[in-house]
Amino acid sequence: MPDSIIRATIREITPLSVRDRIGPAAKRLIDEKLPALPAVHEDGSFAGIFGEREFMAALFPAYMDTLGSAAMVRRSLDETIERRGDCSELVIEEYLTTDHVVVEDEYSDTQLAEIFLHHRVLIAPIATHGTVHALVTRAHFFRALAGKVVDSIEDYGN
Repeated sequence: MPDSIIRATIREITPLSVRDRIGPAAKRLIDEKLPALPAVHEDGSFAGIFGEREFMAALFPAYMDTLGSAAMVRRSLDETIERRGDCSELVIEEYLTTDHVVVEDEYSDTQLAEIFLHHRVLIAPIATHGTVHALVTRAHFFRALAGKVVDSIEDYGN
C-alpha cells in the first residue's frame, strides 16, 4: 500500500462474527473506543457493520423506524431498556448495516473518501483478498485529511 492517509490511519482489528450477541458486541465497541466494527461470516468475508446506530436500532422498538418523530412516544428511556433489555442476547447479524463498504488494501485515499461520503458509515473495513483484518475510522481519516489540507495552505502561504 502506498504511503497515504489510509496507512497513517489504519487500525488492525479482530472483526466481530455475525453470530456475536448484541451485548458483548456493544461492550467491545466501548472497550476498543470505536464507533463500529466490521462483522464477518465464518470464512472471514465481510458481512456488514455493527456499531452505535445498529445497537440503538436493536434496543428501540421496530416501529421507531416508521415514526417521523419519537415525540409521540411517551415512554422513558428506562422503560424502553426494561422492555427491550433482552435484545442484548440477540445475534448481531439481523442488525448489521450491509452496504458493501469494505475496501481492499490497495484502495486509494480518494476511493476511501468516496466511501465515507456516499455511505455515511463511521468505519471502512480493510481486507486482504476478501478477509477483513483492519479498519479506518471516518474521524481519523478526517483528521489526517484536514491536517494535509491545513499543512498545504500553511506551506503555500510561506
